[in-house]
Amino acid sequence: MRYDLAVIGAGPAGLSAAVNASIRNKNVIIFGMDSPAISKTKWIKNYLGFETISGEELNENFKKTLASQDVERSTEKVQQIYAMGDYFTIILKGDQMIEATSVIVATGIELKKDLIGEDKFFGKGVSYCATCDASFYKGKEVVLIGYNEESVEEANYTAEVVDKLTYINMYKENPELNDNIEVINGEVPVEFVGEENPTTLKFKSGKEINADGFFIIRDSSKPERLVPSIKTDEEHIIIDKNCHTNIRGLYAAGDIAGRPYQINKAAGEGQVAALDAAKYITLVKEGKFDKETW
Repeated sequence: MRYDLAVIGAGPAGLSAAVNASIRNKNVIIFGMDSPAISKTKWIKNYLGFETISGEELNENFKKTLASQDVERSTEKVQQIYAMGDYFTIILKGDQMIEATSVIVATGIELKKDLIGEDKFFGKGVSYCATCDASFYKGKEVVLIGYNEESVEEANYTAEVVDKLTYINMYKENPELNDNIEVINGEVPVEFVGEENPTTLKFKSGKEINADGFFIIRDSSKPERLVPSIKTDEEHIIIDKNCHTNIRGLYAAGDIAGRPYQINKAAGEGQVAALDAAKYITLVKEGKFDKETW
């Protein structure tokens, strides 16, 4: 199925973008879970229109606004986005795909630093989707570094496919894992070591573990891993005043597009991106899009 607009991220930037595009009669799908950074904030005292409001209440108000619009929501994790000319292909888990005329990336920012060697071995033994790549490790030993609830689901699935799975628990005490999964608690992973492919994961304590493959399951990943050929300035996607990226039809908004990391700024950029994307989508549909001037 092809949507007019796919919004990646369900924080204030993503929700704002989805609402504003839907109001303009665009067919919108938004991917993502609620933003924990907002919902877990006790009090917010600088959001226009509210003298003081809890993060949880503000987030619920955001969702109520979205509920009044005809917007499809999905909690599926987006693996990669490919520009195909006049549309985008969005890859989900299990090689599922959807298409969209335009995309707004509003994933927020991952403040955790990469492990040493993570970039070097990306796609060569380090992966971010266990359900996508577990089949490559049948009969082998795998390590999964888990930072969230999704990592528990991924670990339980992968353990049924591989010979041995070790879960590095960066998530919470006593995650609900299958009995055949070895769990390592209280260790901080710092580095992948190997030649062409990673063979060892080193920890801050000096402990090491060997494996044939490694999975890292975080809430988000670097923009260039999500969108090949996207231009970035360190951890941020580069945008212009209309939230355009260097890829035609692709926009970015919120924390992923730069500081300050503020709710007001994110919601505003989501609106700017949506308004421009709506204009772009209409021109493409009507065959009036001018590649030379846009």
